[in-house]
Amino acid sequence: MNVLIIEDEPLAAEKLINMLKAYDKNISVQNVCSSVASAVKWLDVNDEPDLGFFDIQLGDGTSFDIFEETPIKFPVIFTTAYDRFAIKAFKVNSVDYLLKPFEDADLIAAMDKFQNIHLSQIQTVDVLQTVESAVRALKSEKKYRERFVITVGQHLRVVYTSDIVCFYSEEKNTFILNNEGRSYYLYQSLNQVEEELDPKMFFRTSRKEILNFKYMGDIVNYARNRLKVTIEVPGEKREIIVSKERVKTFREWLESFY
Repeated sequence: MNVLIIEDEPLAAEKLINMLKAYDKNISVQNVCSSVASAVKWLDVNDEPDLGFFDIQLGDGTSFDIFEETPIKFPVIFTTAYDRFAIKAFKVNSVDYLLKPFEDADLIAAMDKFQNIHLSQIQTVDVLQTVESAVRALKSEKKYRERFVITVGQHLRVVYTSDIVCFYSEEKNTFILNNEGRSYYLYQSLNQVEEELDPKMFFRTSRKEILNFKYMGDIVNYARNRLKVTIEVPGEKREIIVSKERVKTFREWLESFY
């Protein structure tokens, strides 16, 4: 059996490889990818594995970005540290998960499920539909952040998510811009923030910005097949660029509202 591992923590990847070898010495780990970009590049030039282990949170995005950039026609077992609502989605859709930190018994149960269900009963098209439905379910059933607590000097301030125009990154720091035109430092990374936002209202336009649908203004075509979105609040006018790789998904996201 050929396996692909997508994991950005070397120790976690090494542990998983050892556990897989202990489960079945004939398992061949074809590659370990540590990012969305490297996973997409590898999948584009190599034969598909029999099974994938996808960590959800990666340094340059989430494993969901991989599904948007390249077809995934093989079953996936997600590794995740997220809440029971997300995990429930995987159970319902028959795509298994490993809740970090996981033990040998957890891996054995997941692999036995894969062997019994995916190898013997599910054809390629069914696998694809099952994986895609699991991704949709994970995004739709999760509870999302309603507010953020911001430190301003010696004070704490509560900023409601619905009042946030956008999240943006500058010099490896994350900031929020609210509807009063004020920017505040946020201790979380954009990747972490993205996982906590309702995807019906917020869109990751690039690696540096996440936009709130509620505050979008003019949208125009921009250089190199990109889009430019204008947002304007008191004292602040910002132009947000939708990267070329995300334009198609952005258009689909917009159409889900109109």
